Amino acid sequence: MAHEYDKLVRDRIPEIIEADGETPVIHAAEGTEYERRLREKLDEEIAEFYEDGRIEELADVLEVVYALCDLKGVSAERLEAIRAEKAEERGGFEERIVLDRVE
Repeated sequence: MAHEYDKLVRDRIPEIIEADGETPVIHAAEGTEYERRLREKLDEEIAEFYEDGRIEELADVLEVVYALCDLKGVSAERLEAIRAEKAEERGGFEERIVLDRVE
């Protein structure tokens, strides 16, 4: 029985499928297709985190973020430096402030 997925998957998924006795039909995404599929994957992983709130889903989100950084030529260390700069300039979320309105 064939199952259609048409989505970006982790590198070892094809071998896991083969180990289950099935045959994956795959291709490598290039250029704009790869970036588009990473963005779709990010949406998918965020939706999964919204659905169940598990920390493993946040790890999946982070994996996609790192892949996007790699695509853009930005290291995880540079991403962290940018995050820290923004936190220094604008703050984080520790105080849980909700802006209701500005009058």
